[in-house]
Amino acid sequence: MSVITQPTDLLRQQDPQMADVLAGEARRQAGTLQLIAAENFTSPAVLTALGSALANKYAEGYPGARHHGGCEYADLAERIAVERARALFGVDHANVQPHSGSSAVLAAYAALLRPGDTVLAMGLPYGGHLTHGSPANFSGRWFEFVGYGVDAETGLIDYEQVHELARRHRPKAIVCGSICYPRHPEYGVFRQIADEVGAFLIADAAHPIGLVAGGAAPSPVPYADVICATTHKVLRGPRGGMVLCGAEFAERVDRAVFPFTQGGAQMHTIAAKAVAFGEAAGPAFTTYAHRVVANARALAEELEADGFLVTTGGTDTHLISVDPAPLGLDGPTARGLLAAAGIVLDTCALPYGEQRGLRLGTAAVTTQGMGGAEMRRIGALFVNALHGEAAKTRTEVEELTREFPPYGY
Repeated sequence: MSVITQPTDLLRQQDPQMADVLAGEARRQAGTLQLIAAENFTSPAVLTALGSALANKYAEGYPGARHHGGCEYADLAERIAVERARALFGVDHANVQPHSGSSAVLAAYAALLRPGDTVLAMGLPYGGHLTHGSPANFSGRWFEFVGYGVDAETGLIDYEQVHELARRHRPKAIVCGSICYPRHPEYGVFRQIADEVGAFLIADAAHPIGLVAGGAAPSPVPYADVICATTHKVLRGPRGGMVLCGAEFAERVDRAVFPFTQGGAQMHTIAAKAVAFGEAAGPAFTTYAHRVVANARALAEELEADGFLVTTGGTDTHLISVDPAPLGLDGPTARGLLAAAGIVLDTCALPYGEQRGLRLGTAAVTTQGMGGAEMRRIGALFVNALHGEAAKTRTEVEELTREFPPYGY
């Protein structure tokens, strides 16, 4: 407990205004249901590393080749993080410096592509990320993106379309990955298509990488040339990114991260990543990852029984995408009603039309210790909230979160 409360107590003496903000956010997280698919609760050990003296250290460059002095412990922290990531994911090389998942994708593109190259990726209307070709993002400005989609009826990736588009456009790279696709990509199929057209295969595994670490999802490592990922979400580490690859791309990836796209590494975050990788290597995390998937499937079944349209008919991951239209609501309206009742989630693209649905995930509530019975309770809370019973539902949400506090108190 002191690990989490002590910094706020110290801060209160110097900056009570900001101390109030931090305390308020802690209460918000503890008293509402965190169902945002990209969020989780880190361990106290990860939080300790984030608040460590390494936050003071400038360490531009790589271990043994820094541009600043006094990096002996920074070097050690980064080497530990790299070796743990390599062992956890079974890769030749890991770069743990990217500040975010988007930074990791930018580095992958910089390592393999040149401005103007053609890239085949999931279209944004079907769940592609901003870095998969949004005109508002660097990706859409620097590269020529072609978007593939999903089958309108099943919601599953249309691999025949991917194949046809690859043959027609001959992309320099193919990206597999999505922010709201609840099924496992068929990495082997993507690899075959990439090989046929002479393209690099980039896996954007920001969402499933924690499940991969826990053995609850297939790994892209044997198939992709470069894997981009985040270290939060299911992996339960600090907010940040990483790039994994084989030895043949190691130097290109490292140069793309530093000095091409980033300056000094955030050493306190890298230390926290190392802690998270160490936690993810243990048997408890394996159990956790499989429980995340079991909870997602249970919640998806409950929501479907309650009248929601569950895209792809279910989930293989931590992520669920649902359409509340059968209940007479659109995604943004439903999100607002749920938020008023203390249920926090996102909207997302749906695989048909222009309507937005709801995206939710079970990583955080599983960290809190919830299981199948609680997923059924959450499903009932959804229905009550969307029927306008905000106050009553909010009280029940608070009761549930008191039973399962994020840090055990």
